[in-house]
Amino acid sequence: MSKDILSFGKYTLEVEKNAIDSAAAKLDGNFVKAVDFIMKCRGRVVVTGMGKSGHIAQKIAATLSSTGTPSFFMHPAEGVHGDLGMLVRGDVVIALSYSGETEEIKSILPIIKRLELPLISITGNVNSVLGRKSDAVLDGNIEKEACPMNLAPTSSTTVALALGDAIAVALVECRDFKAEDFALVHPSGALGRKLLLTVEDLWHTGDELPLTTLDMPLKDILYVISSKRFGCAAVADGNGKLIGIITDGDLRRAMEKYSDIMQIPVGNIMSGNPKRIAPGVLAAHALAIMEKYSITSLLSVDEEDRPIGIIHLHDLLRAGLA
Repeated sequence: MSKDILSFGKYTLEVEKNAIDSAAAKLDGNFVKAVDFIMKCRGRVVVTGMGKSGHIAQKIAATLSSTGTPSFFMHPAEGVHGDLGMLVRGDVVIALSYSGETEEIKSILPIIKRLELPLISITGNVNSVLGRKSDAVLDGNIEKEACPMNLAPTSSTTVALALGDAIAVALVECRDFKAEDFALVHPSGALGRKLLLTVEDLWHTGDELPLTTLDMPLKDILYVISSKRFGCAAVADGNGKLIGIITDGDLRRAMEKYSDIMQIPVGNIMSGNPKRIAPGVLAAHALAIMEKYSITSLLSVDEEDRPIGIIHLHDLLRAGLA
């Protein structure tokens, strides 16, 4: 029985793969026109469809929006009861209907034409009412549904979704849409955090900064390290410039080397020329430095090399960067 189940799954995927292959072979100048209409769009892309086509339309609208093309879904049945007010001149409409004769879709065509909006359709019948009234029609006709009764929309909706993805990807290429642009509309995602968060978005500054000087008594430096809870303290010279850092590790090594570290000059204990980073640098780069040099804190300096902040590995972990 499990073998039969596996064969059902493979059969479905094979049928849908063949349907997508067929759709790819039929792509023509209409696809180019469709992408061109959207590239020239000064409004939004409104995607509409009824039933299962409506679910696919919602996904297409979401994909377009997330890749730099302002888009939303409009339910055609709600459209004729007031939601057609969503449409404004300058918009482009993408309508999905496998038959091309869906009554709810046909009922909104007059207002689309009255507003002179370019109409792109994804349909299994290019000679249908929807196909004939479209400015660009994408052929989503399939040989058969994967459903054994050839009834449930399976291959047809897969092809419609793939054609929507094809439009979105073509627009990404035409607009030279980059990862940084993607991050701007996905600020809470992992990619968004990596490409948007900077050191100064996560750093500790002001009174939180563990800052000391060369002439500060070691007992006071120990208090700074303990109270600020970063396991280290920045050491600045008389001009406020960063010249070193004292870490818990430096103190342990000094205790092993000297009988009374309280009598040892701070300069003999600290590590000189510590790693530092500018405030506006991506936090992901700070993480890379920490990983490379096996450190847990990184000092941030201004243009005159004065310590102004510190970022800890825990800050990066909380931000989901590590």
